[in-house]
Amino acid sequence: MSNQNIPSDLVNVSEAQRILGVSHFKMSQLIKDGMLNHYPNPIDRRQKLLSKAEVEALKPKRAEAA
Repeated sequence: MSNQNIPSDLVNVSEAQRILGVSHFKMSQLIKDGMLNHYPNPIDRRQKLLSKAEVEALKPKRAEAA
């Protein structure tokens, strides 16, 4: 994966959970189900990073479903 495909607005999973107000389990499901793309952290490959714009875009959909 080249750097030009990686968004510049990345946040970690914990921050994305806070934005959406979901549990760690739900966040894992959103990633697994392909609702959110994830990118490896170049400093710590074990950590996933998410586009904040994608997370924010999912927020209204979750509010409507609730």
